[in-house]
Amino acid sequence: MTTAAPRHTDVFGAVHLGYAVVASTQLADWRRFGADALGLHVDELTTDTTRFRVDDHACRLLIQRGPHEDVTALGWQLDDDATFDVLVSRVADAGLPVTEGSAEDCALRGVERLWRFPGPKGTATEIFTRATTSPAPLRMLQDGFVTGAGGLGHVAITAQRPEQIRGYYASIFDARLSDWVHERIAGLPLRIRFLRVNERHHSVAIAGIQGLGVDPIRTTIQHLNTQVTTLDGLLAAYERVIDHGFRMQWSVGQHTNDRELSFYCVTPSGFEWELGWNPIVVT
Repeated sequence: MTTAAPRHTDVFGAVHLGYAVVASTQLADWRRFGADALGLHVDELTTDTTRFRVDDHACRLLIQRGPHEDVTALGWQLDDDATFDVLVSRVADAGLPVTEGSAEDCALRGVERLWRFPGPKGTATEIFTRATTSPAPLRMLQDGFVTGAGGLGHVAITAQRPEQIRGYYASIFDARLSDWVHERIAGLPLRIRFLRVNERHHSVAIAGIQGLGVDPIRTTIQHLNTQVTTLDGLLAAYERVIDHGFRMQWSVGQHTNDRELSFYCVTPSGFEWELGWNPIVVT
């Protein structure tokens, strides 16, 4: 690890959501949910470890047996070693403890190397530059997923102090505010800020819940989003989720800001999964 890179370098556009790590005791249900309902490619590595793919990356979602029923880490891919060094320097300057991932950590996540530091709400932030790709053809029920320059998708987080989380992503990843909306969900007034770190309209959405004594969302993220390539793929997955007995939180509808057509369903670990199609790209 080096710290000679200039801290002022703008890394916007060089950061992409790479993967999510989930701890769960319900690996069989996760297999049904991911492979049979959403239509992802599944690799069952051991009785305690399941991985999902949506493209040539060896791992986009890692499920490890554990009691949390929650997302424990988010992995962010960086374009090059220079960007990696800039971020490590920024994190060290901010006083956050930075640790190197073990060889086993890297192998499970399908990356060459990673460094880890604390993220919002107790979720670890992991950064890496090169992902391991798999030559094996995808075996999945979807025609395809949109990743590339926009990364895997986005995450949404509820926050009693949303400006702190916005500041976290702005100071580390140079995240920009795309827009914000006021929503009332389940009777709760929310101001939702949408942050982008690349061409995807948002990689992080932050729902401010000021004034509440307790965060109503148990999990560290409220939802994880992935984007399919076809409308037919979206609608077929909607039917499969219902047919396999998973709870549908919100039926198919369109967002007012990024124009994505999507639905929300509940994962075996309790947070939601948004499957979407055709949002705008911010150029």
